[in-house]
Amino acid sequence: METPTIRTIEDADISAIIGIYNHYITKTTASFEEAPVSEEEMRRRIEGVKAQQMPWLCAMVGGKLAGYAYATRWRERSAYRFTVETTIYLAPAFTGLGIGKTLYGELLTRLRTAGAHALMAVITLPNPASVALHEALGFQKVGQLAEVGFKFKRWVDVGYWQLIFRK
Repeated sequence: METPTIRTIEDADISAIIGIYNHYITKTTASFEEAPVSEEEMRRRIEGVKAQQMPWLCAMVGGKLAGYAYATRWRERSAYRFTVETTIYLAPAFTGLGIGKTLYGELLTRLRTAGAHALMAVITLPNPASVALHEALGFQKVGQLAEVGFKFKRWVDVGYWQLIFRK
């Protein structure tokens, strides 16, 4: 498999991003959304990330968008200004190939360079692939909330993983 090219999102990527994300909405509990997202809504979300001056990256493999990753502010209060929440989604055909580690690794590099200190990842459980990815990149589990989501007629837990950038 060819090495993915990681780059900043472009307007032309939105359709592929919607396709990836809507898969996770309609087929999995990885997202707690229950209705597919429109192009207009995805554009609004991307603009929100850009307005926070946070990175939104995509991985390209063979001319196809294999996945995307981005960061947002963890909370709005000023004392949280060095804490971000990270997110990653891969197209189903590109999972298990190391693309997520490359993509997420670049996101982490950019966040460190930008001065982030604490990174938070919120993972719907069970999700062994996401847990393995985060832990391979140095995240540690710091908590779990039981039955906070209800999707596909069942209760779903959420885990919190954290990575602290030390100098």
